Amino acid sequence: MIIKFDEQKQIESVNGALALRPQIEEIVNKICAEGYKNICWLGIGGTWASCLQAEVHMKEMSSLDFFVENAAEYVTTGNRRIGAGTIVIISSVTGSTIEMVEGVKKAQAAGAKVFGFIDKETAALAEMVDYCISYPANEQLKFFMVADCFMKNAGEFEDYDAFYAEMDQYLAKGLVEVEKAADAFGKAYAERHCEDPIHYFVGAGNQYGATYSYAMCYWEEQHWIRTKSIHSAEFFHGMLEIVDKNTAVTVFVGEDSQRKLSERVVAFLPKVCANYEIIDTKDYPIEGISEKYRGHISHLVMHAVTQRIDAHIERINCHPMPIRRYYRQFDY
Repeated sequence: MIIKFDEQKQIESVNGALALRPQIEEIVNKICAEGYKNICWLGIGGTWASCLQAEVHMKEMSSLDFFVENAAEYVTTGNRRIGAGTIVIISSVTGSTIEMVEGVKKAQAAGAKVFGFIDKETAALAEMVDYCISYPANEQLKFFMVADCFMKNAGEFEDYDAFYAEMDQYLAKGLVEVEKAADAFGKAYAERHCEDPIHYFVGAGNQYGATYSYAMCYWEEQHWIRTKSIHSAEFFHGMLEIVDKNTAVTVFVGEDSQRKLSERVVAFLPKVCANYEIIDTKDYPIEGISEKYRGHISHLVMHAVTQRIDAHIERINCHPMPIRRYYRQFDY
């Protein structure tokens, strides 16, 4: 059974996010003209995962002073690197997540300025941040556009214009084609793993944020399936010893500089496991996107594939993903 989705809606959603680039450039150009000390990517849960993706993207390309902070840890412990001259970058769907609200208050009290993507423009966070853009979904894409603009202004991304010319023309339709190409795999995968007692997800580079968020925010929170996520670099320092013939393991393999870390895991698993899955973004080309830019977008390609898995697990398990047992159901 092929589960259809609204292709045009998804194309318009991605193109709408890409169309935010002039607004992003205006804000980043203003920040750069005024001067700044460092950049802090601040998040919690899924948004923290997106911050990790932006961090590894910039690690590969930039010498700017940037770092990632977990909002709950920042609220309790603080970080003396955050102060006057710091640009804090956040994203929030509801604009009301308590850790993010308190984190923004703390950062601003320390003298930082906050650039926020707040989906709900009337939310508390939208009123609090120094720079705000309101547009739903596409969080990772929005974060990468910010990172790329900062790097362009620092003279570290000479291909900026050429890259985004391809993105504007080909990305949205290309991601839809990836989903369609991945549907049969997603169905078979869901049938194999919809009742796993626990599933291990392994990834590296800009795939690690995807690995972490897919395990926790999708399988645990939305499908109610127990998981563990681990970085490919750490797999051989503990996890390998609990893998046996029946252990359910999925490796996310991307196309950035840390690809070889996941390839090492892929080479090992057949020796000890008969229940592993490999999702390699290289298997899903996008017409019009140059090979040299594939690493920049492999996290988006992976998300397109996992959306097909989610659609089929949701149907097989008769559990709509928006339903929660506890999340935002009462105070905690």
